[in-house]
Amino acid sequence: MKILVFGRIGQLGSALAEVLSDRYETRFIDQPELDLTVPESVRDHVQTYLPSIVINAAAYTAVDRAETEPELAHIINARAPESLAYACDEAGAVLIHYSTDYVFDGTASMPYTETAAVAPTGVYGQSKLAGEIAVASATQRYVILRTAWLYSAVGHNFVKTMLKLADSGQPVRVVADQVGSPTYAQDLARVTRSIIEVLNSSREDCFGLYHVTNSGTTSWHGLAQEIFRLAAHQDVVVQPISTEEYPTPAPRPAYTALDCSKLERVFGLTLPSWRDALARCIDSL
Repeated sequence: MKILVFGRIGQLGSALAEVLSDRYETRFIDQPELDLTVPESVRDHVQTYLPSIVINAAAYTAVDRAETEPELAHIINARAPESLAYACDEAGAVLIHYSTDYVFDGTASMPYTETAAVAPTGVYGQSKLAGEIAVASATQRYVILRTAWLYSAVGHNFVKTMLKLADSGQPVRVVADQVGSPTYAQDLARVTRSIIEVLNSSREDCFGLYHVTNSGTTSWHGLAQEIFRLAAHQDVVVQPISTEEYPTPAPRPAYTALDCSKLERVFGLTLPSWRDALARCIDSL
């Protein structure tokens, strides 16, 4: 089976390369060969390679910068996936696409299901929601995976930022009133591989939207404390602060825990706890 992956150098693309390359005939495309600012160009890649499955691991993820670049965020996160979905539909390929917890406004008190009302408050979340809608409108053979708080040993992320701050000798101030589920890119990649194995068995009853995160929830403050504990930096003082004390250009949802029971029900898949995943990531670093 041939798989075409858009995005190679980022957190998720790197993880997908680790788990797919030795099992499937997989081709990865990234910059400069890939230019998502020209959405129509993705069709050529699909028509040339003629894959059975296309994975879109490329996206505009600069949450704050999106507030000043709304058109660019929309082109990359909505128009490009739409073009890709049409190309997959023409080629008879299945599209696996990733989305985000930022499609929710964060006012819930229970984990969001896939059918919960969406109400993104920032440009990034709005562009990702537009991408979800576009994909679902362009093809019926898709799997959209909403995830949250992604991190890995690759690229820029919260975990690596905290580890750098550990050497500063100064207290670290971290937001304590935003709650979600940290997700290890390697675990998301492994779940993607398992979904591909199900799709390869010719099942036609598993297309749709799914929530995929490591299990359990914490705050950014709680995550920081666990990072320093696992990295043997117990001497670092982690000061809890409110969202109001750390203003950002883009609003952040206060609560975005995702209910992943549909993933378990349909695919029989459950991700490890966020603490277990974080420990493995720290070990790799």
